[in-house]
Amino acid sequence: MGNKNKTISFRVNEDAFETLREIAEERDISLSAVFRDYVDTLVAHDGQVRIVPEHELDGLDDGDEPSFPPKIEVPKSFVREHERLELEADHLREQLEEYKRYVTHLREQLDDEEEVIFLEDLDEESDEPQFRLG
Repeated sequence: MGNKNKTISFRVNEDAFETLREIAEERDISLSAVFRDYVDTLVAHDGQVRIVPEHELDGLDDGDEPSFPPKIEVPKSFVREHERLELEADHLREQLEEYKRYVTHLREQLDDEEEVIFLEDLDEESDEPQFRLG
């Protein structure tokens, strides 16, 4: 069927009408756009909209409603501990990279060697008598 626009009409007293017209002039939009914005917001938030003058917005953070984005106060000790842990994590990452480079270096040295001789193999091939301390 399609999305058809519908017209809504209602009556307001003269003072409310003047106030709405001033709002429209401040926002440099038509009076109809003010109502469309309000209706769109009302529909988008499932009817959970409250109109509040801008100068009263700061007062809402006192506990009337939670502000968005949520604001919490964090102790300085928590922030310092978080920063310390970040620095420690960076240091550990650097150490890990250093150890990885060292292991790679040792493997390269091992690959460069032609023959690896184990001490146990030397003991078995020896004709000399073996002595044990004990």
